[in-house]
Order: sequence, then structure tokens, then C-alpha cells
Amino acid sequence: MIFEFEFMRRAFYVGALLSLILPSIGTIVVLKRMSLIGDALSHTALAGVALGFVIRQSPLVVSFLLCIVASLLVGVINKNLNDRGDIAIAVISSLGIGLAGVLSGFIKNASAFNAFLFGSIVSISDAEIILITAITILVLFGVLMLYKELMYMAFDEEGARISGVNVPLYDIVFVLLTALTVSISSRTVGALIVTSLIVLPVATSIMLARSYKSLIITSILLAFCEVMVGLTVSYYFSLKPGGTIAILSVMFFSLVSIIVNIFSDR
Repeated sequence: MIFEFEFMRRAFYVGALLSLILPSIGTIVVLKRMSLIGDALSHTALAGVALGFVIRQSPLVVSFLLCIVASLLVGVINKNLNDRGDIAIAVISSLGIGLAGVLSGFIKNASAFNAFLFGSIVSISDAEIILITAITILVLFGVLMLYKELMYMAFDEEGARISGVNVPLYDIVFVLLTALTVSISSRTVGALIVTSLIVLPVATSIMLARSYKSLIITSILLAFCEVMVGLTVSYYFSLKPGGTIAILSVMFFSLVSIIVNIFSDR
């Protein structure tokens, strides 16, 4: 049985935690039309991991710090380009992947760095499980505490500002939560795959949900199913868990799109 092995029990536990926080953050990201921010931050996280290995510091800590800087830079560039968030994200994404490519040439332990490319959810240590659990609690607490403010900002940022919401402050808090989520997810599902779990469950749920609350709940349930099925399939067929989960996310999205289109034509 699959649960006879300690490493698989750990993987399912971590996967369940990620399926809670990634869609929670992803809902805001998608509604703010910044879906590619996950790519930009995951590339930056990869650069942080590479830098961590080069300077012999914790890759997770360095990637988190760089993700914060990258998130703030996206905001600065976005304002300077008159709210062209797509360009800002492209600039940071290019910088992140460029730095990761250059710094990776100075890493002696290539296998350790490669684990962050596509993730290594089945080889999570005790310390990392504690860290992921703590970050999950922190992110969920932040999302719940700022539920209304984030909802207003997601649908109408200007309206939220007029109604008295401290948009700059909540933007910074959301940036920190996103940076935490992406940096820790890069270690588990992989820096090149994390966007699939941030965006695709939410994109799929948009076709099914009828309210903001139901969108979050449906996204979490979909992400949970994708992670659980992905881990099971990867175990029995000896596949990479991160890649399997990403493919399943696309399959779920495609299937729901087809079904919705069929019924909408009737």
C-alpha cells in the first residue's frame, strides 16, 4: 500500500497543505489579472535558491527574500509604466531566470539545485515539514484576516481605495504572503511548475463558481484532488510528482472547459 512508506505519507501531508495555500493566493492573483506573477516569482525563487547554494546560506530563506524584492519591483515597474503589469512581470521573470542560469554555473552540487527545478515532494525533511506547516498556518491566517479587503482589491482596487481600504499596506502584506507561498512551493512541487497550482485550479473554478467564496472553496478542492491523484499516479507509474500534478491540472482545466461549453450551447 502507498501509505506504508513514510516518504509518501509526508508527501501527501505536504501536498494537502499546498493545496490549501496555493489556490488561496491564486484566487487574488487571477482576479487581479496577474496570473503570470507566479512565473516571475518562481523564476526569482530559483535564482534565490542558486544564490543560496553559492553563498552557502539557506536556499529557502534566500529565495524568500529575493521573492519579496521581486514582488516589490513588479509594483514599482508597474506604476512607472502606467499599470502595465504584464511588462513588469515579464521584466522580473526574465531577470529571475537569467540570474538562475548564471548562478547555477557556480553550484557544485547540481542535483540539490535540480531538486528545486521540478520539486522533490517525496524527500521532504522533518525541518521542512515544520516550516511548511508554519507557513501554511501563517498564510491562511493572513488570507482569512484580510478576506474582505483582498476581495475588494481583487475586483475593484480603485473602489477599495475610495472606500477607505489602505491599498498600499494590504498590497505589501499580500506580496509577503505570495513570496512565502511561492518560495516554499518551489522546494516541493518545483519552481517551474508552481504556477500551475496557483493559476489552473482557480481558472478551472471560475467556470464553475458563482461567488468569491465558492471560487476559493472550489479552487482548494480542485487543487487537493489534483495533488492527491498526481501523487498516487506518480507513485505507481514512477513519474515525477511535480510534473504529473501540472499535467493533471491542465487535464482538469481542459475537461471542465469542454463540459461547460457543451452545456452552454444547449
